[in-house]
Amino acid sequence: MRRSLANDPDDLVAEALEGLALAHPTLLRYDAEHGFVARAAPAPDKVALVSGGGSGHEPLHASFVGTGMLDVAVPGAVFASPTALQLYEATRAADAGRGVLHIVKNYTGDVINFTIARELADEDDAVATEVVLVDDDLATDPATDPATDPAETDDGGPGRRGTAAVVAVEKICGAAAEAGADLATVAALGRRVAGRARSMALALTAGTHPGESRPAFELDGDEVELGVGIHGERGRSRVPMASADELTSLLVEPLLASLELARGGGVVAIVNGLGSTYPLELHVAARAVHRLVTAQGLRVDRFLVGSYVTSLDMHGVSVTLLPVDEELLRLWDAPVRTPALTW
Repeated sequence: MRRSLANDPDDLVAEALEGLALAHPTLLRYDAEHGFVARAAPAPDKVALVSGGGSGHEPLHASFVGTGMLDVAVPGAVFASPTALQLYEATRAADAGRGVLHIVKNYTGDVINFTIARELADEDDAVATEVVLVDDDLATDPATDPATDPAETDDGGPGRRGTAAVVAVEKICGAAAEAGADLATVAALGRRVAGRARSMALALTAGTHPGESRPAFELDGDEVELGVGIHGERGRSRVPMASADELTSLLVEPLLASLELARGGGVVAIVNGLGSTYPLELHVAARAVHRLVTAQGLRVDRFLVGSYVTSLDMHGVSVTLLPVDEELLRLWDAPVRTPALTW
């Protein structure tokens, strides 16, 4: 059995959220009754941003609460959606009078429960809401793999799964909201980012659910799972183990082919560790990403390298490419202060 630093497994998420808030008292408060994390000092007179999803992806989403990013984050149990009631209460708590934007990764449970929460907020409290659906995972795009049926992935809804591009959506929407943009404008920006960004991931070893004795899937020593999801979903193929440069090219080349960018364009590149990947490894991958992108006559205008959207202790990496213009770069560069992202 996988050993975890935990007390009662049923209390793992609640105790972790309490500890997170205690570690960052000037940034966060923990609402134990409803199971969400909010800004310690609510921001007045701005569009509020609410996101959430299953735990096991930390620092997503709770550690992205703060100035320039989220107002409230709602974690569910490990790899399970928060309830509609949790999301409704979080929406009410976040509302500062200018509406609430829900940022939702494309998984069936998340989509359903956020939808119910918006309906309740509209009926009971007349809170204006909008939604941005993040669906960036190229591995579950039928256009690139007609054999893939996203409805049959472990918990993915129809279409591409939502993965690490959610960080870019939360950052850019958060900057716009902080600057005073209205709800429709912030939502349009989020949809623009989600529509442009694409991601691919691979795993050298799968993650193991707390309390379980086996990982989500087994690999031989010379195999790599290509196209994995963030809930332990297996990939679209298995490939032989190879060098870091060769493996990174298996992620970047399909992204570039899908995006079809004109020479001279720029991207934000997110090189994301999936749980137990060392910074040394991630920066080797970042070097390869830079070489592959610039070889196509493109620019890497900004890099984000680290573990931001994880899958428990999966040993793997994802690459996200977001084509950007001056407006998106300005919003990306705007100040942010959260436990996991600050500049």
